[in-house]
Amino acid sequence: MLECGADDRIPGIEDYAIIGDCRAAALVSRCGQIDWLCWPRFDSPSIFAALLDQERGGHWRIAPLGPYSAERAYVSESNVLETRFRTASGTLLLTDLMPVTESRASLVPDHEIVRRLSCTAGDAEVEVELVPRARYGGVVPALRQAGRLGIRIECGRGVYWLRSSIPLRLGEGVASAPTRLKAGQSLLFSFSYAEEAPAVLPPLEEIPQRIDECVCWWRRWAAQAQYDGEAREEVIRSALALKLLIFTPSGAIVAAPTTSLPERIGGGLNWDYRYCWLRDASLTIRALLELGYWEEAAHFLDWLLHATRLTQPELNIAYTVFGNPMPEEWESQTLAGYRGSRPVRIGNAARDQLQLDVYGEVIDAAAQYAFHGGTLDREMQKVMIGFGRYVIKHWELPDEGIWEPRSGRRHHTHSRLLSWTALDRLITLCHQGKLEHAPVDEYRKQADQIHRQIEAAGWNQRLGSYVSVLDGDQLDASLLLLSWYGFEKADSPRMRSTYRRLRERLGTPDGLLYRSEPPAREGTFAICSFWAAEYLALGGGTVSEARDLLNTLLKYRNDIGLYGEEIEAGSGRFLGNFPQAFTHVGLIGAALSLNQRQKGEQPLAHRRESASRAEPHQKQPA
Repeated sequence: MLECGADDRIPGIEDYAIIGDCRAAALVSRCGQIDWLCWPRFDSPSIFAALLDQERGGHWRIAPLGPYSAERAYVSESNVLETRFRTASGTLLLTDLMPVTESRASLVPDHEIVRRLSCTAGDAEVEVELVPRARYGGVVPALRQAGRLGIRIECGRGVYWLRSSIPLRLGEGVASAPTRLKAGQSLLFSFSYAEEAPAVLPPLEEIPQRIDECVCWWRRWAAQAQYDGEAREEVIRSALALKLLIFTPSGAIVAAPTTSLPERIGGGLNWDYRYCWLRDASLTIRALLELGYWEEAAHFLDWLLHATRLTQPELNIAYTVFGNPMPEEWESQTLAGYRGSRPVRIGNAARDQLQLDVYGEVIDAAAQYAFHGGTLDREMQKVMIGFGRYVIKHWELPDEGIWEPRSGRRHHTHSRLLSWTALDRLITLCHQGKLEHAPVDEYRKQADQIHRQIEAAGWNQRLGSYVSVLDGDQLDASLLLLSWYGFEKADSPRMRSTYRRLRERLGTPDGLLYRSEPPAREGTFAICSFWAAEYLALGGGTVSEARDLLNTLLKYRNDIGLYGEEIEAGSGRFLGNFPQAFTHVGLIGAALSLNQRQKGEQPLAHRRESASRAEPHQKQPA
């Protein structure tokens, strides 16, 4: 429970919750304030950005006046958020959501946030304040009363509408009202956006019914998960978080819904993650596929064909949700940054990097879909063969690698591993008759060559460890994925020794892992810590060791089960963009592998390893 009432308090990143409709997302603080919203897409300019500048960013607050305590939770197995405020005189319940419906046939806004504030006991004074600031805080839009239609806010090509069950007074770029609620009374609010279609403004009286319908929609989706093992509640919450990051109209998956939340407070490690990284998206799809979400996997593969059509067989590392190149990076001159962490970046210069591992990630995602019983049509087979041809021609090149440093290209072990993975999966698809007319002998020849190179140049005899760069002497946590992709058994002497060195050089006393050396410039990388737990579950340790580490990592989630990109060692505070798909993928993978190990079944990574040695796990899509 959080004690609130100080208006100048800057929330921690972990103090936020996410709501969304699988097209855009908003972040809501513990104190009932929406501090981040971009419409109509994840990567659109913001209308609320107090997350990055409390003064100029814009926000929408609904909260009690004066001191209060707050606690919150998602309605069970949904993405509908409830925040309970307790004041000296009464109790209030704030419900926040972006409505999601079974179809778009009914007349509902294309983009909408619904908020309901109910007094459940006693009475309390309340303040409502909407402060829109368009284009990353650079524009103060004009607000005007539109009678029964509410308040109209025009900005650029679009129009925002705010409707309220109580009158709001207008100031310079502000709509606000104080009021008092008694037990049994409620306030209803709808904030919507229309750009290319006529605005649809359903009656406010329908909001209670629409909330119930939205809860039911999310629960039906969550019920599709085929998992009843270790940490089930956390796994389902992670799946729900990942679903919010899928842009349903296209099937693309964004890495995170935010930009420029810092990996180091006050530093320059601030990046825009509101795009579809092929690596992150492929890992997300595999996690959802293991849980039984076939539709999301199929839609992503369809999006992949569309997004890469102009560059095949070459892949960009990331695309917009519509499959266009990620925009060039620029810096906001308006927003001060989270806790003064500048620059605030829009777009991402990593778009021009070479990251060869994405070929392995994409091919493995498609292969896992096929191994589970899905079908790769002729077009997809042709594309996969093209990707394989690109790997054969380019795997020996240096690249920027998985961690995207802006310091030049090197021969990364992880990039070699994923080049091997790409060819290994193509070989298996050929053997299983799922890939026709492919040069399987060339795949095998090149895969063997990569394998020998990693074993020789990727291993440092003096350290007794695999290393992050060929013939180097530094480590990074992606080396744990040598077992995850089936390159080497988790219980091999080399992998056990590598794990020990990683713990010595990148580990913290509280169970976390930094991602690479030197580790001091940022927080511990959350997915790397979950990779460690999954490594133990795959055979690198005992079942109890894997379970203990997983349970330790679960303690770092925030009060509603979400994770950011990084965790500050010691304090447990979140760093980086939030919520981060990567981290929730790691949680799901660790839990699934531990569950398989406990049941005595073939672990997931061993099924990946079986890509060239055994029959795959069979499951037919629903």
